[in-house]
Amino acid sequence: MKWLKKIPLAWHQLMKEKTRLLVAIAGISFADMLIFIQLGFNDSLYDSATQTQSLLQADLVMINRQFESLSTLQSFSRERLYQTLAYNGVSSVSSIYIGRGEWKNPTTRIDRTILIWGIDPNAPSFAVPEIQQNAKRLQLLNTALFDRASRPEYGAIAETVEKQGSVEIQLNQQNIRTIGLFRIGASFAADGNVIVSNSTFLKLLAERKSNQIEIGLIQLKPGTNSETVKAQLTANLPNDVRVMTPQEFAEVEKYYWESQGAIGFIFGLGVVVGIIVGIVIVYQILYTDVANHLPEYATLKAMGYSDRYLLSVLIQESIILAILGYIPGFLISLGLYQVAAAAILMPIGMKAERAIFVLAITFIMCSISGAIAMQKLRSADPADVF
Repeated sequence: MKWLKKIPLAWHQLMKEKTRLLVAIAGISFADMLIFIQLGFNDSLYDSATQTQSLLQADLVMINRQFESLSTLQSFSRERLYQTLAYNGVSSVSSIYIGRGEWKNPTTRIDRTILIWGIDPNAPSFAVPEIQQNAKRLQLLNTALFDRASRPEYGAIAETVEKQGSVEIQLNQQNIRTIGLFRIGASFAADGNVIVSNSTFLKLLAERKSNQIEIGLIQLKPGTNSETVKAQLTANLPNDVRVMTPQEFAEVEKYYWESQGAIGFIFGLGVVVGIIVGIVIVYQILYTDVANHLPEYATLKAMGYSDRYLLSVLIQESIILAILGYIPGFLISLGLYQVAAAAILMPIGMKAERAIFVLAITFIMCSISGAIAMQKLRSADPADVF
């Protein structure tokens, strides 16, 4: 309760110069907004890069030993996948082809690269209801499902399919009928996705060998321990492939963007810049406040108030500024997330842990500013009053 009684002094100090207070709030809000945006895009990068892996219908996943990212595709022999059927606990396997093709916008006739996924419509692939519902129709040669969350540069495919039921397009200079839609979403590795059957995939990419796949899906028998089977497969299969859980597969993709890509570094640098901006702005406000009220602080010292008490007042000012600056920064960031999500068609939204993290960062940077400004406060000499 004693701490609460000390707050009015800090509050009145800030409210005395309302213009300066508004500038401080605006500065902190800008710093918080910058941090929120950088963290939002950073998380969006990882979420979009790993969203495909999170939708795989498999207990274990097999990939090439040299696999780094979906942006740098690596294939392996399907024979390795079939070898897993000889191990106890393995129920069934299925494979996925991945390739890139040229999608011609039916309106502008402009080609744009798109990610092509070749699946067996009769086997598990993605836990996406639309794919499962259209599995039978997808068995027909030259049919495809289009990702409605792809970039708009591919054309108004989703709208046309919803109105007409299907639309004919050109993919790799071949006529393909889009018979349905699904949603996975664009990522930094691909602006759009299209799913076809294995047969259609090999027809679209004639140079590909049918026994070379990108992802192997392994289904285990009920009650089987996936870690035990993974250890057996890892120990006995040739070292040209890796076996892991879908979650570990997603971590491989995430690690690539964290360590190999420059994008993650850029976003991290933006967070640091935001923190520095916030510290400088709050420091300038508090330093100016202390300088302008130095005689008053000297008087308080002459009356017997300690440096510790005066420091607590300065810290209280910092906390008040942190809270007042955080609220508009948070609200503005919510709106910017909505705008960004609509513009880039990638998953970006506010997360509770991010909101708490930025709030903590705001308190820390304001406290650091207060501690630095305290050096000026220590120079308040009671003798200056007389």
